[in-house]
Amino acid sequence: MIDFMNRLAGQSRDHLSRAALLGSALLLLMTATIPSQAAERQVLDRVIAIVDDGVILQSEYEERLAEIQQRAAETGMQLPPPADLRNQVMENLIVENLQLQMAERVGIRFDDDTLNRVIADIAQQNNMSFDQYVSLLEAQGMYLNTRERIRRELAINEVQRGLVNRRISITDQEIENYLNSEAGRTAMAPDYLVDQILVPFRDTDPQQLTAAKQALVQDIYRRAEDGEDFAQLRMEAQQRASELGFAVSGGELGWRKREELPSLFAEFVPDLSIGDVQEPVQSANGMHIVKLSDVRGDSNRLVEQTQARHILVAPNEIRTEEQARRLINEIHQRIQDGEDFNVLARQYSDDTMSVVAGGDLGWVSDGGMPPEFAAEVADLPVGELSEPFRTSFGWHVAEVTGRREQDLSRDYRRQQAQNALRARKFDLELENWILEIRDEAYVEYID
Repeated sequence: MIDFMNRLAGQSRDHLSRAALLGSALLLLMTATIPSQAAERQVLDRVIAIVDDGVILQSEYEERLAEIQQRAAETGMQLPPPADLRNQVMENLIVENLQLQMAERVGIRFDDDTLNRVIADIAQQNNMSFDQYVSLLEAQGMYLNTRERIRRELAINEVQRGLVNRRISITDQEIENYLNSEAGRTAMAPDYLVDQILVPFRDTDPQQLTAAKQALVQDIYRRAEDGEDFAQLRMEAQQRASELGFAVSGGELGWRKREELPSLFAEFVPDLSIGDVQEPVQSANGMHIVKLSDVRGDSNRLVEQTQARHILVAPNEIRTEEQARRLINEIHQRIQDGEDFNVLARQYSDDTMSVVAGGDLGWVSDGGMPPEFAAEVADLPVGELSEPFRTSFGWHVAEVTGRREQDLSRDYRRQQAQNALRARKFDLELENWILEIRDEAYVEYID
């Protein structure tokens, strides 16, 4: 796979072609013929700036200016004087154009499926289905523009991520200092997602009502322990409580660190596993049934790992599907007959990443293999050769050479610390990078 950075770094700009570019760009002064005795020309758009190998159109400028003015009107934001505003809008468009040219040169593109997933996420955030959101955009005449805007933003983000991260250096000492700092310990502490059902108890409750509440608590707790849906149990508890003349409350507390939990919960929540339900606990407000729904940022990382090797035979321009299938069956038989797996892998495997190692994939954590390949080796005993099987990559024979449980807690903590430090440095480095590419760019304003 061609390295992203090498491709980007290897690009050069040919400023000698500016005149040719200008000539081509001016063709964008689109014309329309008006039926009449004497045909007249009507200018639909025009180039207002040349930026390296690209151009900025009058329509782009006007659209961006209108967006800013509308946003200012909606938020009450005061805009700068017109001349300053024009300069700011143009600078924004220039920098954006430069980044899109970089993305184009290195082949950063996003297909329709990716754009649809992003639109579906936006729709969900607005409590709408994908079709509802698309229909709304189409009714407003904004659907195609929205897709294009998303495509541009994705491309720019990918360029920034690749180039700016390349400029950021994180040393081992910085990681250690961060992990040992108060800020680091706080940031690295796990977050807990806690759900609860609260059944209120009062000293003034009649004995019969107290008994009914206790029975409700025990029933809900028992069923929660058995795995019934917690939200559904809360709704049922609220219905039953309403019939008895009192109210049950509760709900998710949101993501919180230990010190942000209610002190009563902080005593036991860190000791729960995901999905555990704590025995009912008493507080001044009543009895709490507490479930730990999820944990994130937990540094305890015991993971299952599999070591496997394989031989891949893929159909190609000179090998048909049937020929590939026959070859993998032949290789499978030769291994069973005693020939060396490593030797055959080096001779026949089309997996360039593992062929030198005799097909060895190394130790891979759960989730690290392609799902269709992982499904084939999941139940394969150690040392046993698989039957030939097909994935989207081609035909395989595989053998599991080992399984283990590995503690990756230290690696995980260091990776999290590195990510946090990188995020701290990213914005400043992004600003410096943008200034650099702007200073190095060829920009010519037209009229």
